[in-house]
Amino acid sequence: MLAYSSSKGSIRLIDMRQSALCDTHSKLFEEQDDPGTRSFFTEIIASISDIKFANDGRHILSRDYMTLKLWDINMDSGPVATFQVHEHLRPKLCDLYENDSIFDKFECCLSGDGLRVATGSYSNLFRVFGCSEGSAEATTLEASKNPTRGQGQTSSRPCRSLGSLSGVVRRVKGADNLGVDANGNTSDFTTKLLHLAWHPTENSIACAASNSLYMYYA
Repeated sequence: MLAYSSSKGSIRLIDMRQSALCDTHSKLFEEQDDPGTRSFFTEIIASISDIKFANDGRHILSRDYMTLKLWDINMDSGPVATFQVHEHLRPKLCDLYENDSIFDKFECCLSGDGLRVATGSYSNLFRVFGCSEGSAEATTLEASKNPTRGQGQTSSRPCRSLGSLSGVVRRVKGADNLGVDANGNTSDFTTKLLHLAWHPTENSIACAASNSLYMYYA
């Protein structure tokens, strides 16, 4: 199976056993917008910047500008789950458009067991969501610009447990309120965490922020 996304917010699934050409699709996944809520930015923020297959082969994770969406390939009527990444930025779409930040392409990833998903945001923040049935897990974390701050180490690729990342990653409280970061400042659109990768079998994540790579495990 092959899947690809478009700037129109749709995902096309192709069965390569039927044809090696990608001119037709087996299934089309897209979420219909409410005509009453459409605006100049609707199509821009609907553009899908990344998709990933889950290890079970049944689910697809997609990232558009504002949300993560989890799709079941057996249900093309809509996503089975939608996660708001940085909804507090919606009132600032005009500013994001003027400084071209609205065109940033954030990646997404899933844990090997399919129980969690993650994606990046601004101010070197990233979000981790639980996607198992009934889960309300939604964690905001920050990758520090200085991975050795207070650690007395020089390694460019530190590896810490999630609970002891005081100098590398810290939990951020209130990060979704009024578009402020952990220090009460407005979001820094010049520092963004675009690239994330979750190990396929271990509970560890690699994050690329600016010119640094952070690796840690839970």
